[in-house]
Amino acid sequence: MLSNEKREEYYNHLIANALREDIGSGDVSSLSSIDENATGRALLKIKADGKLAGMDTAERIFRFMEPEAVFIRRMNDGDIMRNGDVAFEVTGTVRTILSCERLVLNCMQRMSGIATLTASYVEKLKGFPTRLLDTRKTTPNFRLLEKEAVRIGGGYNHRFGLFDMIMLKDNHIDYCGGLEKAILKAHDYVMRFHPGMEIEVETRSLSDVEEVLKVGKVNRIMFDNFSVQDMKKAVEMVRGRFETEASGGIHLGNITEYASTGVDFISSGAIIHQAVSVDLSLKAIIS
Repeated sequence: MLSNEKREEYYNHLIANALREDIGSGDVSSLSSIDENATGRALLKIKADGKLAGMDTAERIFRFMEPEAVFIRRMNDGDIMRNGDVAFEVTGTVRTILSCERLVLNCMQRMSGIATLTASYVEKLKGFPTRLLDTRKTTPNFRLLEKEAVRIGGGYNHRFGLFDMIMLKDNHIDYCGGLEKAILKAHDYVMRFHPGMEIEVETRSLSDVEEVLKVGKVNRIMFDNFSVQDMKKAVEMVRGRFETEASGGIHLGNITEYASTGVDFISSGAIIHQAVSVDLSLKAIIS
C-alpha cells in the first residue's frame, strides 16, 4: 500500500492535473463576470440517499487553490446521507469557489457512488469473517480516490498497483510455463530484491490448488471463477495454511453464498466500475 508521503504526493498530483485540465489558461466565465476580490459562501447540497464520501478531497481541492479558504463540515465521510442534507459550507473568493466547483462535484459524486455500492456489498457479509476487497479495475489517474471511497464504504484495499504485491495471474503463469515455475521464480525474486513482499497466486481449478499446496512459498491463494461447491472444497483443502481469496462472477445476489464457504477475502471490481454517481450540487449563499 501507499505510504503517507506517497499518498500526499499522489493527491497533490491528481488535484493539480485535474484543475489544469479544467481551468487551462483561465476560467474565463469567472474572470469575465466576477470581481477579483469578491468573496462568497456556498453549500454542498445532497440530492440522493447513500453513503457520503469525498469530504477530505473537497477540502483539499479548495485549499489547494486557496489555502485561506474556510471549509466547515456539517457531515463526515462515511455518514449516511439523505436527499436535502447539507454536507459542507465553504467560504473563499468567489472565483476559487466557481473554479473548483466542478472538480469537487465530480470527485464527491463518484466517490459517494462507490462508497454507497461498497456498503451494500459489505452489508451482505455481516455475520461472516470474509472481507471485501477492491481491485485494479479503476479509472486511470483516479485510483487513489476510488480506493479511498471503497474504504469509506467499509471495504478493504487490495494492492494499489503493480509495485506493492506480487500477484501471479493466469497470464503470468501461462507465459512463465506453469504454476510451480512461476511461484519458484517469484519467491526467488522476493528473497533477492523485496524481502517481506507478499505473493498471491491465482488458481483455476481444484488441481491447481493442490499443486500450489505442494509448492508452498506463497501468502494467498486466489480461487478464480470457482463455483460455490468447489470454493468450499478449496477452502477445506487449504485448511488455513494460506490466506484465501474468491474472485470472478461474484455479485450482490450470490456473495453471501461465497462468504459461507469460509473464504478469507472476496475481491470485486464491480464495487468501483459498476458504481453510479450520486447527485450533488454546490449552491451559492446570497445574503
